Amino acid sequence: MRLKTILAMILLSVCNMQAQDKVMMLVGTYTDGGSEGIYSGWFNQKTGQMEMLDSLKLKNPSYLTIAKNNQLVYAVSETNDQQASLNVISLNRQNGNMKLLDKTKTEGADPCYVATNGRFALTANYSGGSMSVFSLVQQGRKSEIITRFLGAAGGPDLSRQQTSHVHCACFTPDGKYVLATDFSADRILSFAIRGNRVVGNGVAANVSADSGPRHLVFSNNGRFAYLMSELSGKVTVFRYSDGKLKTFQEVVSDSVGARGGADIHLSPDGKFLYSSNRLKAEGIAIFSVDSQTGLLTRIGYQPTAAHPRQFNISPNGQFLLCCCRDSNKIQVFKRNAKTGLLTDTHQDIHISKAVCVQFKN
Repeated sequence: MRLKTILAMILLSVCNMQAQDKVMMLVGTYTDGGSEGIYSGWFNQKTGQMEMLDSLKLKNPSYLTIAKNNQLVYAVSETNDQQASLNVISLNRQNGNMKLLDKTKTEGADPCYVATNGRFALTANYSGGSMSVFSLVQQGRKSEIITRFLGAAGGPDLSRQQTSHVHCACFTPDGKYVLATDFSADRILSFAIRGNRVVGNGVAANVSADSGPRHLVFSNNGRFAYLMSELSGKVTVFRYSDGKLKTFQEVVSDSVGARGGADIHLSPDGKFLYSSNRLKAEGIAIFSVDSQTGLLTRIGYQPTAAHPRQFNISPNGQFLLCCCRDSNKIQVFKRNAKTGLLTDTHQDIHISKAVCVQFKN
C-alpha cells in the first residue's frame, strides 16, 4: 500500500474520531430571567466543553425532546394560561440552527414534559392536571391535539396534592403503552396505543401515599422501571409487563426530607442510576444497578449548585450535565465508568434558568 494512501486513511480516521467527540446538545430554559428560550451547541464528549451555536426565542421551553430522526424538536411552552403549547421546531444537524414550524395549544396549563414516538406526542400538563395526546402529521412537522386525559387528587399532602397534577408521560419500551405519573393521586396511569388512538388502560401501579410520583425511566432491556417521587424523595423500582408495573423495591434518594425530588436517569450502560434532589442538601444520589435483578444499592452523593431540576448524561457516558436553575448554569461532571461516581470539572455552562438539556443521538 502506498504511503499517500496510508496517510489518507490515518487522516480520515482522525477526522472521524474528532467528529464523534462532538454531539449536538439543546438547552431549555425559563425565560423570566433574561434567556432567549432554547439554545443549541456542540458538546465535546472528550473535553466536557460546549460551543454555542444558535438560540430560538420561545416562551418558557422548560422541557424538550429530540425526535429519533434528529431533525425535529418538540418543546413545551410552560405557561399557566391559554398560551400553554407544544412547539415543533426544525433542527439543522450541521450548524444547530433552529426554526419554529408549528405551535398547538395543550389545553392544559403548565406543560412540563414532552415525549414522542414519531406518530404521537405527549405533554404532561402540571397545573392542568392532564396529559395531552397529539397526532403528528406532515412527517411530524405539525401537531394536532386528539385527546386529553385528566389525573386525580386525593393524596395526603393538602398543600401539594389538593388538585390534580401530571408530571411525566412516556412511551413503554414495547411500544404498546403510555405511562403517566399521576402526582396528586400517588399512582401511575396506563394507556394503550390502539392504531391511531390512545385509550385508557387503568392504573399501572399505585405507589406509597404522600409520594408525589414525578419522573419515570426504563432499563435498557425494558424489564424494569425506576420512578423518582418528589414528595417522599424515594426511588421506586418496578418490574414492567404489558402496560403494568409491580413494585419490588424503594430506596431513599432525598435523605433530609426536602420534598424536592426531581429527575432520574440511568447511565448508557445501565450499570448506574442517578436521581436529583432540590430544596435542601441539593445534589444527585448515585446508585449501582444489579443487571439481573434490577435492584439498587446507594453508593454515593454528589452535591450540586442550586435547584438541580433536570440533568442528562452524554451519549458516550463520560459526562453528566446538571441544570441548576437557581444558579443559572449547567454543571458539567465527569463520570467514572467503573465506580459511577462524579467529579465536578468546573466547566460550567452559564445560561439563565437552564432547566433541560438533551443530546442528539
